[in-house]
Amino acid sequence: MKLKVRNLSKTIKGNIVLNHISLEMESGHIYGLQGKNGCGKTMLMRAICGLILCQEGQIEIDGKIMGKDMTFPDNVGALIENPSFLPNCSGMDNLELLAAIRKKVSKEEIRGTLEKVGLNPDDPKKYRKYSLGMKQRLGIACAIMEKPELVILDEPFNALDISGVELIREMIFRLKEEGALVILACHDREELENLSDHIFVMNGGRIIEEI
Repeated sequence: MKLKVRNLSKTIKGNIVLNHISLEMESGHIYGLQGKNGCGKTMLMRAICGLILCQEGQIEIDGKIMGKDMTFPDNVGALIENPSFLPNCSGMDNLELLAAIRKKVSKEEIRGTLEKVGLNPDDPKKYRKYSLGMKQRLGIACAIMEKPELVILDEPFNALDISGVELIREMIFRLKEEGALVILACHDREELENLSDHIFVMNGGRIIEEI
C-alpha cells in the first residue's frame, strides 16, 4: 500500500486545524505523529480514515483519491480517541456484531484477536463494567481483527498497565512484520521513537520536522 497526502488543509469554525500537509507512507513501516494536544495529529488521522473531508488538497491510497474514488480506505482499522461499544454486550459479542457487517473474519479469528490484546474471549462481563484498560484493549482488538493493510492507532497505550503496554508494543511490531502500514500517535516521545521508522513532528496543523 502507498499513501500520499498532498497539500491537505482543513479549517473548522475559522480555526486552521490542518495547514498544507504533505507526506508519503508505505506498507511495512510504522509512522509516528508527534506533537502537543491540538497540533493536528488526530485530525490528520480522521482525514486519512475518510471521517472528515478537507477544503484543500487530497489523500491518495494506491492511486485512488479519497472523496472521489472512495469514501473510506478499502482496508483500514482504526482506534481514534475513545472507543465506544454496546454497553450491555460482552467484548466478544461486540466484536462479533461488528464483524458480521463485512463477514471477513470467523468467530475463531475474533477469539484469537482478543487473546492477542490480553482479553479473555469467554469473559461474560458486559462492556459497561470494563475498566478503562479493558476498554482500550477491546478498541485495539476491533481495529486489528480484520487484518487491515492500514492500521491507525491514536494513543493506543492510554490506560494500559505495564504488561498491557508491552503486549500492544509487540503487537504493533508484529503488524509491521506482516506488512501493514501503521500510523501511530503517542504522547510518550521515547515510546514513539522506539516504535517508529519515521516520525512527523506536528505543530499548529503543520508538519514542522521529519525524523
